[in-house]
Amino acid sequence: MEELNKEEKIENMIYEIRGKQVMLDSDLAKLYQCSNGTKSINLAVKRHANRFTKRFMFQLTEEESKIIWFQIETKNGKVETRGGKFDKPYVFTEQ
Repeated sequence: MEELNKEEKIENMIYEIRGKQVMLDSDLAKLYQCSNGTKSINLAVKRHANRFTKRFMFQLTEEESKIIWFQIETKNGKVETRGGKFDKPYVFTEQ
């Protein structure tokens, strides 16, 4: 993937929630090519909870999740529902 396309792709993964720019756990899993998807990300968070304070990550409310999924559907024409589950995803800030 050429550099410009990579930057554009990353920009499409950034959302604004609660006044912060964030990325979904599923998008981070794709970027870091986690073989287990969000499971790897969530395990890392649990193992290192002291590193992932609310300043760096938080879980979306049900309403915020619906808004995000609508935005993804609008952008991509379909919703990827994290392996068939419609959970409230974690999001990570740029810090």
